Amino acid sequence: MADYTNRTFDEIDVGARESITRVMTAVEIEGLALVAGDVDRFHLEGGGRAEGPAAPGAAAVALVSNLLLRRLPGPGAAILETRLHYAGAIAVGDALTATVIARAKDAATRTIAFDCTCINQHGEALVEGSTTVIAPATRLVYSNVATPELILRRNDGFAKLIAQCEGLPPVACAVVHPCDRDSLIGALEAAKRGLIVPVLVGPPAKIRAVAKAEGVDIGALRLVATEHSHAAAAKAVELARSGEVEALMKGSLHTDELMGAVVASDTGLRTGRRVSHVFVMDVPTYPRLLLITDAAINIAPDLETKADIVRNAIDLARVLGIETPHVAILSAVETVSPKIQSTIDAAALCKMAERGQIEGGVLDGPLAFDNAISAHAAATKKIVSPVAGRADILLMPDLEAGNMVAKQLQYLAGADSAGIVLGTRVPIVLTSRADTVRTRIASAAVLKLVAHSRRQPAPSAD
Repeated sequence: MADYTNRTFDEIDVGARESITRVMTAVEIEGLALVAGDVDRFHLEGGGRAEGPAAPGAAAVALVSNLLLRRLPGPGAAILETRLHYAGAIAVGDALTATVIARAKDAATRTIAFDCTCINQHGEALVEGSTTVIAPATRLVYSNVATPELILRRNDGFAKLIAQCEGLPPVACAVVHPCDRDSLIGALEAAKRGLIVPVLVGPPAKIRAVAKAEGVDIGALRLVATEHSHAAAAKAVELARSGEVEALMKGSLHTDELMGAVVASDTGLRTGRRVSHVFVMDVPTYPRLLLITDAAINIAPDLETKADIVRNAIDLARVLGIETPHVAILSAVETVSPKIQSTIDAAALCKMAERGQIEGGVLDGPLAFDNAISAHAAATKKIVSPVAGRADILLMPDLEAGNMVAKQLQYLAGADSAGIVLGTRVPIVLTSRADTVRTRIASAAVLKLVAHSRRQPAPSAD
């Protein structure tokens, strides 16, 4: 709540000034871009940055309006005319400072002309110009004003992942068959943010045709020519095996084509671990990142496979900054039943963790979904567990359950999801045609963090 007292026309002298500074959040940037009509999803969903004049203009105008209508002159004022020039870009964490200065007064119309500016923390001008305001003639005070907040149902989990990547050099990444708009532009957006150095693998004519249609320049990028998508998958795997790239990103080919080359026994990228997939989900109603595994590769994993799926997920969680991840092993019930194989597997996995066969996390199960993510549900059912209500990782009983849970969180709970394939020599991003740019950027950030975690430290000079 706040009180706002105005300054009347007679009380305002030429030269009077007011300033306000605000640090921009991801929610504000996206909201302002939407208000401004800057609805290109590569701006809105690109990791908290809005380029071009629309969103910066909207932010600056909002700050200027705040000054004029709440401080100088304040309540009772009416903005009559604006003449503003917009420029620049805004990003999460930018500190915008707006200033208004009274330049001229007209007693006959009770109007005041204000010079208006808005700069960022580097002194770069986002808005410059003037505004004419009809100033109030009498004193007005607005008391107990509660400013409504714009809430977009999105946490900042992905923004934190992207922030973790700052200071790390980009990772050489083979983008496999980027022959449509989303796969090519998504990779270029990740490159623009310093996450990857794309190596484009596929038919050159098709890739260049997409670049030309989208008006983007790929002349500076390495392009490895192949005839078709199967050949692109094989070539990308070859580049990873030779160490020319540290990661793979799926383009517009089928997942089976890429993964067939990845898991090939003699020429693929297998390791001693079972290959598995992890969805990294930013769920608006959950206070932390939620890792869901496996919902993309292993259809009906047995106990041995589930153990590797858990190990892969724990390793990833630790790379993402979760020091001791809590793993909920999901089933339909919370008790072990010989009739439900997933409950038996859960009990065995917990015992394996107790005996040191699975390290780095805290495991518990079987747990139903509600008990895994809701402390209230667990308490109501009198479940005493170090994991219940605070799970970081959800181990699914099978692919069908995992896929359903992940997509329900996306489409019913507004969750964003990144994804990564683990258990291979290099991390792999399996993009989907339905992925947003925000998802693709977040997946690239996860890929970068995993790739850097696998690098050997430089030898000591001693």
